Amino acid sequence: MEPTKRGRVRVETTAKRVRVYAEGRAVADTTRALLVWEVPYYPTYYFPADDVRVEELKATAETRHSPSRGDAVVHDVAGRPGAALVYGDDAPLEEIRGHVRFDWNAMDNWFEEDEEVFVHARDPYTRVDVLASSRHVRVEVDGVTVADSRSPRILFETGLPPRYYLPKTDVRLDLLRPSETVTHCPYKGRAVYWSVGGDESGRDLVWSYPTPLAESQKIAGLVAFYDEKVDVYVDGVLQDRPKSKFA
Repeated sequence: MEPTKRGRVRVETTAKRVRVYAEGRAVADTTRALLVWEVPYYPTYYFPADDVRVEELKATAETRHSPSRGDAVVHDVAGRPGAALVYGDDAPLEEIRGHVRFDWNAMDNWFEEDEEVFVHARDPYTRVDVLASSRHVRVEVDGVTVADSRSPRILFETGLPPRYYLPKTDVRLDLLRPSETVTHCPYKGRAVYWSVGGDESGRDLVWSYPTPLAESQKIAGLVAFYDEKVDVYVDGVLQDRPKSKFA
């Protein structure tokens, strides 16, 4: 199917087998999923109703409206309130008629083929490249050098600024405070964080992926900084702070 657009929404098919689980049961299992870009950054999976275990769904009296996708009936899933939207034959976007959209966080597990996926569906147009470099990278926080490395690995991810991942031996670990923050990325895995200094401006400025996913193994155990919030010098030149959703 050729990609379809309505307003900011883009719809495409995918050849992947996609499954979603709740309470240890597959509530949907399909090789005919749709990728629907409800927001610009990443897609959401929509399942044909024929590939959903309808006995796990219970319709409510509530509907939810979207200017581009129309009205959907809200359903509970495996006893989880409002966990799915079901689009009928009157949906203005023809491709999603007769499809079910599950709330990602309400479900227990998502799989693309036999690999578990976290956070959101992977965007087929997002690429992650990790390249070894000999560029000189120095990071300052409030005028204090916190990292200085000549062996960074630079991570290039579609739509995001380059990230400089540095060996911990090139970082002033004594200036970092462990944080309880943990995030997940569908392309890189689970990240842990550190803060710099004692005030709010230094909170969670630094992160690392101790055991990244296979495609990002080159950054395992390395440290990166939010370039949007610190001063980064590359080969002696101060870089502009990126303007991104993390700024």
